[in-house]
Amino acid sequence: MSFDAALELHRTHVRPEWIDYNGHMNVAYYLLAFDQAFDRFMEHIGLTAERRAASGSTIFAVEAHITYGQELLEGAPLVVTLQLLGRQPKKLNTFMRMYHAEAGFQAATVEWMSLHVDLNTRRTAPMPPAVAAEVDALWAAHENLPRPPEAGRGIALRR
Repeated sequence: MSFDAALELHRTHVRPEWIDYNGHMNVAYYLLAFDQAFDRFMEHIGLTAERRAASGSTIFAVEAHITYGQELLEGAPLVVTLQLLGRQPKKLNTFMRMYHAEAGFQAATVEWMSLHVDLNTRRTAPMPPAVAAEVDALWAAHENLPRPPEAGRGIALRR
């Protein structure tokens, strides 16, 4: 089943320990599944565990916005995709969608702003050239994709 034009990163299922008192996937585990998918993204762009250890650099999340569209129940298969919305030498703006892998509906989304960080100084730093090249290649594939309607949203009560 094809889900969207973004990069498919992660497939898993809703585990019994992810179920809350409402009988569906707890909000914390949506973030866990998205985080696991982002780890696959870091590997995809060349920031493997080995390269992070050798270079002393990594990516930190600095802001996230999650939307929940439809509940997921225990055992539900899910797939997470990632769309690169923008990039700078030290920053990434990514958007992930979580789908029910069989029914095909979009269950949740998350938009993340991330920084590339030198762990020796604990400050932002440009991505290594090989990683930047992978990010640029992904950007070339994603820059003309439609912007997700959930991207860039804020949260507030209307008066």
